[in-house]
Amino acid sequence: MALGAAAPVVRRRLRLRPSTVIGAAATAPAALCVAVPRSRARDVAVACLQMWAYFAAYEMPADDPERLRARVRVDYPVRSDTVLGLGRIPSVRLQQALHREGRYGLWEKVLVWSHWVWFAVPHTTAAYVLLRHRDQFPQAAARIYATFDLGAVVYWAVPTAPPWYAAETGRIDHGDGPPLRRLMREYGERVFGARWGQLYGTLGGNPLAAMPSLHFGTSVAAAQVLRDIGPVQGVIGWTYASTLGFALVYLGEHYVTDLIAGGALAEGVRRSAPRAARPLGRLARLVSRLEARAQRG
Repeated sequence: MALGAAAPVVRRRLRLRPSTVIGAAATAPAALCVAVPRSRARDVAVACLQMWAYFAAYEMPADDPERLRARVRVDYPVRSDTVLGLGRIPSVRLQQALHREGRYGLWEKVLVWSHWVWFAVPHTTAAYVLLRHRDQFPQAAARIYATFDLGAVVYWAVPTAPPWYAAETGRIDHGDGPPLRRLMREYGERVFGARWGQLYGTLGGNPLAAMPSLHFGTSVAAAQVLRDIGPVQGVIGWTYASTLGFALVYLGEHYVTDLIAGGALAEGVRRSAPRAARPLGRLARLVSRLEARAQRG
């Protein structure tokens, strides 16, 4: 368990292979389940270790920036969004129609903050279920965090650049209007000043991981979980997911194509959950037996 927690931290210093890091980090949650009796605190710790493994998988492609840039796909989402936008990608159309140079309206600030608070939304949803509907927590957490994990697989297989990167490299047609801008970054510089660079550098992770949009996909997964709990919770979840989806496209962070893929991933996980329940149940019983032996020993 300690090795799994430490491997992502020391991977660069020890030059660990990605497969070694991911393998060690991925076994840490199961090791904790064996070593520690079931409790809310253990459930939280397992979720944290799982996300620790996800962050390692998400960030590691950026450990070698030159290799990542050589592999990254830039053009295919531009082409698909150009079709969806009837000749121009939706992000360009929205910014040219709605943004005013040098000004950020209240609604634009709401969009930026909806993007920033996303880091807490899936985990807050899981925590809410744990505290208020604990019987539903295993299924809810599995759906939310499976969406993270499966998305990370695609980040490795098909690294894809976001719209702002494509615009900076001259791959997006903006016609006679202003080019696509990364409005979130510009607003962040206004709000946080000189601290923005360090703040974004800490949280930015892998900037060339746009397909699928896990911002949107995990928000959809959270909304689905909340909908299963009750109508009011569902409205809150879907309102946030819809707001975030619009924000990601408007701000130049994701293509509509990315959102479609992220939403499809979340829906695929939801639909697959009943079929996955039996093998996962067998695995859970195995872990429970190992836990019982460890406690007796």
